[in-house]
Amino acid sequence: MVEGNGTNLAQNDKLLRCQWANNSSLERKYHDEEWGRPVHDDIKLFEMLILEGKQSGLSWSTILSKRETLREAFHGFDPSIIINYDENKIEELLQNTGVIRNRLKIKAVIDNAKAYYKVKEQYGTLDEFFWRYVNYTPIINHWKDISEVPSKTELSNIISKDLKKLGFKFVGSTSVYSFMQSSGMINDHITTCFLYDKGEEEL
Repeated sequence: MVEGNGTNLAQNDKLLRCQWANNSSLERKYHDEEWGRPVHDDIKLFEMLILEGKQSGLSWSTILSKRETLREAFHGFDPSIIINYDENKIEELLQNTGVIRNRLKIKAVIDNAKAYYKVKEQYGTLDEFFWRYVNYTPIINHWKDISEVPSKTELSNIISKDLKKLGFKFVGSTSVYSFMQSSGMINDHITTCFLYDKGEEEL
C-alpha cells in the first residue's frame, strides 16, 4: 500500500471525503493516504489481496485495526516465508489474538503464497498480472454518491475467476473489486471528495 506523503490530512476535518471514510480516524487516514493510489510493489499487492480476503464477513475498520499485528504475525506478508508455514505455525497463529483466528483464512494465506509463485512463473510479477486487466492505467469513475459505487463488476468477476484458477482463496468478485479500489486500479473517490480532482490530475 502506498504510504502517506507526510501531510497529516486525516486530522483535517474540514475536508470533504467519501462518506465511508468518516466512520473513524483510522479510516480517514487510510482514505487520505492510501486508498485509490496506484500500487505496483508485488509484496504490497500481495498483502492487500490477503487483507481484502480476511475482511470477508468483517468490517474494514477491524482489518485496519489489526493490520500491524497481522503484518508481524505473517512475516510482513512475505510469500517466500509464508509458503513454508506448517501445521505447527497454523496452530500458533490460531492462538494469536492479533490476527483473524479463522483456520480457513489462515490456510488461505499459505495457499495464496503458493499461488503467488504460479503468477510469477506465468506473468513475471503480480504487478503485471493485475495491471494488464486495466491496460496499465487506472479506471477513473465519477460517482456522485457512495450509493452509486458497485460492489463488483464484470471485470472483477473475470479477475476473481482467473485468481481461483491459479489457486488463490478468498478472492470472490466483491473482494477483488475492493482490492482494485484500494490498489488504485480503480479510482472510486466520489466527485465531492477532496481527492477526486487530485486523482484526475495525477492519474
